[in-house]
Order: sequence, then C-alpha cells, then structure tokens
Amino acid sequence: MAAAWLPLLCLGAGLLLPERAGGQGAVPVAITCFTRGLDIRKEKIDVLCPSDCPLEEFSVFGNIVYASVSSICGAAVHKGVIGSAGGPVRVYSLPGRENYSSVVANGIESQTLSRWSASFTVTKGKAATQEATGQAVSTAQPPAGKRLKKTPNKKAGNKDCKADIAFLIDGSFNIGQRRFNLQKNFVGKVALMLGIGTEGPHVGLVQASEHPKIEFYLKNFTSAKDVLFAIKEVGFRGGNSNTDVVERTREHCAPSERRLLILRKALKHTAQKFFTAETGVRKGIPKVVVVFIDGWPSDDIEEAGIVAREFGVNVFIVSVAKPIPEELGMVQDVAFIDKAVCRNNGFFSYHMPNWFGTTKYVKPLVQKLCTHEQMMCSKTCYNSVNIAFLIDGSSSVGESNFRTMLEFVSNIAQTFEISDIGAKIAAVQFTYDQRTEFTFTDYSTKENVLAVIRNIRYMSGGTATGDAISFTVRNVFGPMRDSPNKNFLVVVTDGQSYDDVRGPAAAAHDAAK
Repeated sequence: MAAAWLPLLCLGAGLLLPERAGGQGAVPVAITCFTRGLDIRKEKIDVLCPSDCPLEEFSVFGNIVYASVSSICGAAVHKGVIGSAGGPVRVYSLPGRENYSSVVANGIESQTLSRWSASFTVTKGKAATQEATGQAVSTAQPPAGKRLKKTPNKKAGNKDCKADIAFLIDGSFNIGQRRFNLQKNFVGKVALMLGIGTEGPHVGLVQASEHPKIEFYLKNFTSAKDVLFAIKEVGFRGGNSNTDVVERTREHCAPSERRLLILRKALKHTAQKFFTAETGVRKGIPKVVVVFIDGWPSDDIEEAGIVAREFGVNVFIVSVAKPIPEELGMVQDVAFIDKAVCRNNGFFSYHMPNWFGTTKYVKPLVQKLCTHEQMMCSKTCYNSVNIAFLIDGSSSVGESNFRTMLEFVSNIAQTFEISDIGAKIAAVQFTYDQRTEFTFTDYSTKENVLAVIRNIRYMSGGTATGDAISFTVRNVFGPMRDSPNKNFLVVVTDGQSYDDVRGPAAAAHDAAK
C-alpha cells in the first residue's frame, strides 16, 4: 500500500513518518524518555515510550492535563497510562491554561506552573503492526530509517556559578507592555548566559504587581531552554486588580509611590515565600534576588531589604533609566540602593541607561551573579546582629592578658559583616565602674571597629560584673530597641565577680524578649 509522507518536528529535527492511507492504524512514533509535548506538533498522535525511564529525572507539570513543556512519557507514567516497561501512548494537544497543579502519582511528583500556552493529555495507545510481516514496530528507531535525534540528559550546567536566583521583574502598569517585553528579553539573555543546570545555577521568576506572583520556582526548570520557554510564557499583569483598596491607592499615590508599594511588597513576598526547601532551595548555595527597578521609587526599600537579609537572601538591584523630574522631586533618599542591598560596596547594584541595546550588559551582570564568595554576603547571623563586648578590665587580669582579651574580641568581630545596614559592634570595659568604649552607632566599618578595639586602654580595678551587665543593657542596647538586628552580649572576664550576676543576667534575657 502506498504511503503518504508527512513531516513531523521532533526534538528539533525534521523527521519523515509513514502514515497509512486513510489514517487508520498509524505506526506509533518512537520517542525518548524526555520528549516533551511541545516537541510534537500534531493535534493527535500515537507514540511509543521506551522502557526503564528514570522517574526521578522526569519533568512533569500538572495533573491529567499537562503543560506542553512536560515529558510525554513522564505524564503517561504519572497518569497511569504506562508503567516502567514503557509502551504505546496516544497524545492529544489541548489549549494552554493557568494553574497547573502538583500531584504525587505512580512514583512521580508533578510540579506546579502558573501559566503555559499549550497543554496535552494522554491515554492508552494501540501498538500498530506491520501489515506485511505482522511484527511489532521497533522502539529503537522510526520505520523511515532515519534515526531520531536523542535529547541529552539534563546537563550539569556551569559548576563555577552555583546560585539560587529569583528574578523579580516589574509587572506594574507603570512599566507598560512594551518595556515589560524588553525586560523579559533581557532576563532571558541573562538566564541563557548563566549556564543553568542541575549542578549550576537554578533560577525562578517573580512578577511584581498589585499582587506579587511567583511565575515559576527554582525546582521547576533545570535547563536554559526550558527557562527561556517559561520566561516567554509570562504574561504582563499590569494593574489588573479592581479592588477598592487598589483603586484608592491609585487615586492618592503618585506613579512612583505606587511602584514603591508594589516593589516593597514583592521583595518581602519573594524573601519569605520563594526561597524554601520545598520550592527547590539548595543547602550551602547563595540565595539571590535580582530586583529590576525602572526609574526610581519615591522612598527607599530598606525595610524589605532587611527582611531579605534576615532570611539569608542577597538583594541585587538592577536599575534602569534615570528618574524623570517628577520622580526626582519625590525621592526622599537617593542612597536607597545602598540601604536595600546586603553590602553597600557597589557590588550589589548595576545600572543600565534604558531597555534598548542591553546585550552588552548581560555578561558583566552574569559575572557578578557568578561570584560565589561575594554572593555569600547574606548569611543572616553574620550581618544582622548587634554584638556588645563587655570586657573585664580589673586588676586581676593584668595588662598582658588584657591585650590577649582584646585580640580575642577582634578575632570575633573580624568574622562579621559590619556596616550601617549590617552587623554592629559595641564595647564596654568594666571594673567597679563602667566605661563605654564605643556604641553601636559610632563606627560602621570593620576597619574602624578593629582599630578602636586595638587602642582600648586598660582601666584596672575591682570586678563588678552584675552592675556592668545592667549598665550595658540600659545604655548600649537601650537606644537600639527598634533595631531589626538580634542582640548579643558577650562577657569576657577572668574570674568571680564581687556582686550578684544572676539577677542582672536574667533581666538582660527578659529585656531581649
């Protein structure tokens, strides 16, 4: 019987497949474990899945109806159409949808996906037979004699660029559809150059709008190709909320003030909800949120930056375009970027003049994001604490041992990230009396703090540790009552105190609650 030859795009390679005249009893197409729905451009097709596909490597999004980025064989196993032995599967193309759900079934945990432009579902297929020989069609290669191009296993990626990155893009009505698309294009270029892979960087995306939306998580995609598809699928949310609260906000806020409210809320949401073990965060890998700001907000985002640091997240600001005159008049703090990032040394910010011709900015930004040592800045404890050292200067210590104590204090202070938005250090020396050597607000650089510690003069006298604790809590920690940092008092002493220590220590604990 004559065969009609139909072209089919499969895994990026054109393949000629025979179809029986009249369309009945079509030969199933042999596919790989990782062939996706989007690789098959037909409304209905019978395919043949191989045996022994590794369940843990399947990427499946949804339940019953699957996003087209899902593995066909993985979806078939998940739905129970086939087992580990593989077999024939019939694939039906469906329209895209929102909110693909996560369900555990048949050894596979499918993943959530907020939106995708195309879907498919699967049913049990029928294995066609060769009419002349009655033999089953081989699963090794298609009958046309042209070998399928195999999909490579998920690549390890750039092992020298290990980071878990959330791109926080502006989806507010202020940026508009055109600049939103340019923003997405730039993010896609950055994602491609990062070298995404199982052992390299993982990325996700959050859209800042009236209600922040996590478009996809770190665990959803581990290949650059899939990430690019996902970014392309992200739709512009804009100001699509009709709630009274939003309308009143719009009426009473200038555009840049509304953008500030949106951005601050989205940054907090990302720090608290995006970076969790359940969503794909890896232990020991820097957590980074890259915030895109179009223009300048009318206030700083310091509060949201502090929240991010408390969750161990490094804030990286990419600012685009200078503020327009109307915005500049409302900017309360031109140093808002320094207060939002985890270290105000210029490393954690990047500026582009506009959204056009951004290709040349991709590589420098990627190089920063891949600097592992710098990106370990937010370690929570190391840059969000207030530490006061209460140093015994009594006669029993002696000058030589006192210098040893100062060296000990310096070595501890050396390990913290001291800055006006990071860790803060204070020191009090005590005998029967107390002397504040310096407070939390006196010095905001590590160099200055270490220099002052080295030059502390030895007092000499009796030992009243209890009084010294009460003095430090009242005079050193008291003014820091509203600080977001956690408070620690380190007492360095050589022996027994002449006064009660237990009561003041208990009071200090109570004051810290």
